[in-house]
Amino acid sequence: MTSAKDLVFKSLTGFHRTVYRLSKGKVFGNAKGMPVLELETIGRKSGKPRTTMLTAPIHGDERVVVVASKGGDDHHPAWFLNLRDNPAVKVNMNGVSRDMTATIASSEEKAELWPEIVAANSGYAGYQKKTDRDIPVVVLT
Repeated sequence: MTSAKDLVFKSLTGFHRTVYRLSKGKVFGNAKGMPVLELETIGRKSGKPRTTMLTAPIHGDERVVVVASKGGDDHHPAWFLNLRDNPAVKVNMNGVSRDMTATIASSEEKAELWPEIVAANSGYAGYQKKTDRDIPVVVLT
């Protein structure tokens, strides 16, 4: 059963996605100093394309890093479970769409990336403190 919190989040995300797409990332294309991206995964149960809006604390031409924090929730976000099962994803940033491959960072890679992630947005450290779940870091190339 979907919680009220999840329904509100889905509604806000839907609005964000619509404005982001219509403006090609010019509106709502940045959050807390980080670029926003639309991530498309393939649903692990449905086999259908699924999209979500995320921020990228680390980003460049060849690599984009996202964090499966879900606000410090005790459960992984659905998009993470989808890319874990099928790492072929599409990323839309600033109106440019590209195919990428998702790799879940090893604990060593996460340890290297985490200081840069937290420097981009200290909220990620707070999310990790809120949960016993080890929040995954995903590298898109």
